[in-house]
Amino acid sequence: MLKSRLLAAVALGAVIAIHGPVFAQDAADPVVAKVGTAEIHQSELDLALASLDPQLAQLPDEQKRAAALSGLVDVKLLAKDAEAEGVQNSEDFKKRLAYLTDRELHNAYFKKHVVDAVTADEVKARYDKEIGAIKPQEEVKARHILVKTEDEAKAVIKELDAGKDFATLAKEKSTDPNKDDGGDLGYFTKERMVPEFSEAAFALEKGAYTKTPVKSQFGFHVILLEDKRLQPPPPLDQVEPQVKQLVMRDKYLALLADAKKDAGVEISDPALKKAYDEANKAEDAGATEGDAVEGAN
Repeated sequence: MLKSRLLAAVALGAVIAIHGPVFAQDAADPVVAKVGTAEIHQSELDLALASLDPQLAQLPDEQKRAAALSGLVDVKLLAKDAEAEGVQNSEDFKKRLAYLTDRELHNAYFKKHVVDAVTADEVKARYDKEIGAIKPQEEVKARHILVKTEDEAKAVIKELDAGKDFATLAKEKSTDPNKDDGGDLGYFTKERMVPEFSEAAFALEKGAYTKTPVKSQFGFHVILLEDKRLQPPPPLDQVEPQVKQLVMRDKYLALLADAKKDAGVEISDPALKKAYDEANKAEDAGATEGDAVEGAN
């Protein structure tokens, strides 16, 4: 899995989620409703659907369309009245409209040069880079039998010494919820278990079990080691969305760097400039820090 270093990439993805996709008007853009003389086209309904409240987005399709259309009708009705009052001529409205125009231009440019520009080859190359930077961790596959007392654990070990099957004993004796699976814990790395358990498990040879009870906060364990290996990396299809976010982040930051180089950024307020510079320094550090793809089982 991709860990916390993906925060910048996740924030980048939110640009699209917050503001919604940009839809182009099709030549065949049917009128779905009229409010007086004002027409509501399918493209407007699509935009309204894309920006529905997340709770409404869970509704069946027809109910979603109805909710989106209802909102559009309300917008058309009050927009007409606002225009009649000359609201569009106020300075506040003009400033807001200019900001919204810039934001939507940003989003359209972002979609064209970042989202739609990512190729499968770029994602594969970034995946290979991340995998190559990983130092594989050792992990083991083990079973265990958990009992309440040391004497019970010693009795289990005696039965194992006498040739009793470990999985069968786990089903009979263990108090752990995984007893029905024969005490199977699957593969795990050292940090996944409490220290006493991991130390004992990783010290065993393949096929061996602990000859003395292992005490932990949960009780007393008898552990069987079934396998040791280096943790395999996750396949590309498992982490492709996260890797794609990394490629998108790099493309986005490159676009911003070029734009800043050409235009320059001047901030008159010293305190705001300091905060801005620190925020961008942290962002740049996050972009250059090695991101890692970590395996999960």
